[in-house]
Amino acid sequence: MEKTFEKLDKIFLFFVIYTVVFLVFFKTLSYTLPFVLAFLFAFFLRRPTRFLMRKFKFSGSLSSLITSVIFYTILFLALTLLVASIISEISALTVKLTKYISIQNISFEKTFEELQKHYSNLHPSITDAIESNLSNITTKLGDLVKQLLNWVISFISSLVTSIPYLAMLFIFTLTSTYFFTKDISSSHNSQIVTNHFNKNSTRILYIFNETKKMIFNYLKSYLIVIGITFLVTLIGFLIFGVDYAFILSLLCAILDLLPIVGMAMVYVPLIFVYAFVQGNIFKAVALGVLYLIVLIVRQIIEPKIVSSTLDIHPVAVLASFFIGLKIAGFTGMIYCLFLVVFYNIFKKVEVI
Repeated sequence: MEKTFEKLDKIFLFFVIYTVVFLVFFKTLSYTLPFVLAFLFAFFLRRPTRFLMRKFKFSGSLSSLITSVIFYTILFLALTLLVASIISEISALTVKLTKYISIQNISFEKTFEELQKHYSNLHPSITDAIESNLSNITTKLGDLVKQLLNWVISFISSLVTSIPYLAMLFIFTLTSTYFFTKDISSSHNSQIVTNHFNKNSTRILYIFNETKKMIFNYLKSYLIVIGITFLVTLIGFLIFGVDYAFILSLLCAILDLLPIVGMAMVYVPLIFVYAFVQGNIFKAVALGVLYLIVLIVRQIIEPKIVSSTLDIHPVAVLASFFIGLKIAGFTGMIYCLFLVVFYNIFKKVEVI
């Protein structure tokens, strides 16, 4: 009985400490973001840096500088190509929308002239009701336009004011990446850390290594899931001849991070436009089927990929997804998933 209570105490303590650490980490992420990103990038650059040190006998400083510069150059070029592609497709979309609006204006003017002919023959009570409703609609539309303009202005203002922060973020991330890469790749520093942990506790070393592995496996698993979503959507859009396939597929992949409503924010408007605006029922149905396929594929592969990379049971992954989403949406899902993973790690080393 005492052992049971002792175990329950350990589980409760683990739960409290984990919750506090989770909240502190995410609440302070806006301040620690450049260093968190730099630390993640440094782990990716660790192997190529060590390769340069071993193969070409470069110093740790020079190897870290070379890998950091190459990494950020590739990242910059990829982002430049991505932004150029997005701007190109948005420009084409703007031109197309302008032409469509001008055509619709001509059609609307003709329809308005026809309605005006019939309007003069209506009963005064009906015309009064129509004018009253039109006045209400105009007022509501005016309010909606004002809200939209206010949102656009506030968005542009926040974007402009965030430029110094983004510049600082880039500089600190770049600099920190170099120093983290140099320290992590140094065999001397790694040996000191390993010896220190071995002297004090093999459990601490195991927890550290498992946590490190878990974080990178988690990132890797979601990059795979998002990549599959992007590829399936892009192939489907290209097959069905959807305009701006690349930018829409990219948007789907990014929105896929939002549970349930993510991809629907792209697919539903597309289906509506093709079905009711263009009258292309075949393409609308095809996109509906494609959306279901992507959704089913994602629901099948996500638990399997996450469970295999994090070494936890698929049912535990599904349970953490469902419970987390019900509690606090996407944040709750991450909280529950890491809770399960850390519980498994501490259980393996018999801490709880």
